[in-house]
Amino acid sequence: MKVVTAHGPAEVVLDEVNDPVFLLVLTHGSNGGVEAADLLAVRAEALRLGGAVARVTQPFRLAGRRAPGPAAKQDEAWLEVVAALRKRFGDVPLVQGGRSNGARVACRTAAAAGAAGVVALAFPLHPPGRPEKTRVEELRSAGVEVVVVNGDRDPFGVPGPADAARVEVLPGERHDLGRDPAAVGRAVEPWLKRWAARPVRTGRR
Repeated sequence: MKVVTAHGPAEVVLDEVNDPVFLLVLTHGSNGGVEAADLLAVRAEALRLGGAVARVTQPFRLAGRRAPGPAAKQDEAWLEVVAALRKRFGDVPLVQGGRSNGARVACRTAAAAGAAGVVALAFPLHPPGRPEKTRVEELRSAGVEVVVVNGDRDPFGVPGPADAARVEVLPGERHDLGRDPAAVGRAVEPWLKRWAARPVRTGRR
C-alpha cells in the first residue's frame, strides 16, 4: 500500500485479519527498515492477539535518505499515513510504535493520532556520548501510556522508570535489540492486550 503525503510517498506493509481487535502501526529507525528483528517480534505478538499490523516505510527512507530531516515534516507525513490507515480499518483501537527514531515519531504524534498507547523500542534517549542532549520530554509528553523496551548496553542511553508507563530493560542487548527479539515481543504483549480492551478515542485528526 502506498500513501502519498505532503513530504513524499510512504509505503505500508499490511497484515490484515478478520475483525481486528486493534491496529498496530510500526515504523523503522533512521537508517533501518521494517524488517528489523524487534519490529517483527512485536508484529508476531500483535497478530497472535488478533490485531492488524501496518509497517510503515517513511518518505525519507523510501527516497533513499538516511537522515529523517525536520521533525515537524516527519510527524506531518506520519499523521497523514495514520489517517489513511484509520479510514481503511475504522474505529478499532490504535497503537503506534517504532524503533529508535521511529519511536520518537510515535511518541511525538501519539495524542494527535488518537493512539491508545505507544510501543517505543530502543528509544534513543540521547546521542551516543552526549547525555546532556536528552530527548526525555518526547517520552514524558506523549500524552498516552508509553512502553519502552531498551537494552542495558544501548549507547543511546536508557530511559528511567519515571519516564514512561513501563520501561523494560533487557540484559545484554544493544541498540538493535537483536540478541533475543522474542523477549521484546514478550515485554510488549501484556500492553497490547491492555490497550486493545480500551474504548476508541475520539477527536482524532
